[in-house]
Amino acid sequence: MKFVGKFLLTLLLLVLLLLVIAYVSLQTRWGAGWASRWISDNTDWHLSVSKIEHNFSSPGHLTLDDFTFGHDGEPAVLVAKSVDLGFALAQFSQPGHFDTLLLKDGTLDLANLNGNEALPLAANRLQLSNMVIRSPDNVLPLSASAVNGGVLPWQPKKGDLLGDSANFQMSAGDLTLYGVAGKNVLIQGRMDHGQLQLNNIGADLARGSLTGNAGRDAVGNWRINNLRLNDIRLQTSESLQDFLRPLTQVPSVQIDRLDITDARLQGPEWAITDLDLSLKNIRLHGNDWESDDGSLEMNASNFINGSLEFIDPIANMHFTAQGIDLDQFSTRFVNGLIRTNGSWTRNDKTLVLDELVIAGLEYTLPQNWRARWQQTLPGWLQGVEVKKLSANRNLLIDVNPDFPFQLTALDGTGSELTLARHQQWGIWRGTLSLNAAQATFNRTDLRHPSLALTADDQRIKVTEMSAFVGEGMLEGLAVVDQNAARALMLNLNGRAVPANVLQNWGWPALPLTGNSNLTLKLNSSLATGNTLKASSNGGLHVTTDNNEIQQSMTAGEVK
Repeated sequence: MKFVGKFLLTLLLLVLLLLVIAYVSLQTRWGAGWASRWISDNTDWHLSVSKIEHNFSSPGHLTLDDFTFGHDGEPAVLVAKSVDLGFALAQFSQPGHFDTLLLKDGTLDLANLNGNEALPLAANRLQLSNMVIRSPDNVLPLSASAVNGGVLPWQPKKGDLLGDSANFQMSAGDLTLYGVAGKNVLIQGRMDHGQLQLNNIGADLARGSLTGNAGRDAVGNWRINNLRLNDIRLQTSESLQDFLRPLTQVPSVQIDRLDITDARLQGPEWAITDLDLSLKNIRLHGNDWESDDGSLEMNASNFINGSLEFIDPIANMHFTAQGIDLDQFSTRFVNGLIRTNGSWTRNDKTLVLDELVIAGLEYTLPQNWRARWQQTLPGWLQGVEVKKLSANRNLLIDVNPDFPFQLTALDGTGSELTLARHQQWGIWRGTLSLNAAQATFNRTDLRHPSLALTADDQRIKVTEMSAFVGEGMLEGLAVVDQNAARALMLNLNGRAVPANVLQNWGWPALPLTGNSNLTLKLNSSLATGNTLKASSNGGLHVTTDNNEIQQSMTAGEVK
């Protein structure tokens, strides 16, 4: 019995000696290298550590120095100066699942992870200290540096850094999330089976600051509970349309409250300066929106979009299930002022302006204004109505070389005007009166031109048209049909006007000089695709003190 006892004691001592040798050896560079090679040779993963450390003050922890881990033949997924492994009972059934996992001074790059595999590591608690994280193609697409924080629990899946269910909190010196880059970022939230909740977000963004909270459900619908942007100074290479496109690429975005203060945004051919905006209770989905009790209050110093520049724009509106109530819109534009209020209704997609005031504008029409006038309006704007129009002291210029014109000190009034119908611009209904101090039409000067018209579904009637020219006056009447043919009937009378006053307007020169009395009767068509001259038929009678001439026009040719 003594022999057996001595044998067992000796065996036990030998085992203890071997364990001590193994314990000491593993904490040498040779031991760390051997353990790394054994794991690399017997798995599909490559592991490299320079040193393994254990301290009896923390018996359940191992520290691995100069840690590198990745798939065989691929760039490393995890590189860290130090990795602290906290062991748990789950280690016996799940060797890659730790109680705690602390990563220090390194990089976790999930872009280097094989797309068909998940990272074979998990922990009840993941802690990060001064780490770089890159997960561009994951459920939470982010790129961050100087990251400190934790995930509880951490059970990553294929294409998902956080796993099905986890709470997380982290700070970062630099972080880009969903393409938005910030500095000094603090983010706190939870992932629960595809539902992301960001309980607290704070960051320095574009020389300003961002704070708020938001969430996203499993199918990609976002809800912004509260988001505040202060003193943003953002420059982008995207057009305004591309800059706003992300809002239309998610299933929906519910905005409970968005506040922007003193923001400056700039891109190619567009810019907004000193923007203050408050947007509440609206849901955006695709190119549409929904709201039961939403509102928008906005003002800025400047808004530039292409060749248009609006100075001091102000807009206040309310959103309802029926449409938009435009409480106020005003802006300074080309040295003048535009002010209006009204509503847009969803069921007929019609914009109704209760009052439109245009004062002091000095506006040069774009070269293609005629083509724009004939273009079909977008689907959300079927019609435009103006209950009351007032225009004062405006300057309107067209520099088209084919027929330039200019109206100086242009005033006007209108009532019950329909300016767009069935997505097409026009004067479809209402009354309109215009007058100016001076005008020039294709190098012919006029004084005090005036025009009055009424429009209904059948025709536009010009009930008064007059102007002083030379020593006399031109007066006329006209009718334009509202059907597709756009037939025009014009009667023009002149008293003591230059004999060739019509030459610059398309009628061939007459062999007459001096003042004359004239009568022009013309029938033509303003239909899209037709030229006015080619469709013109009529006659001209001109009388001077010494001569009289009668001419007729057929298809634009005088005979």
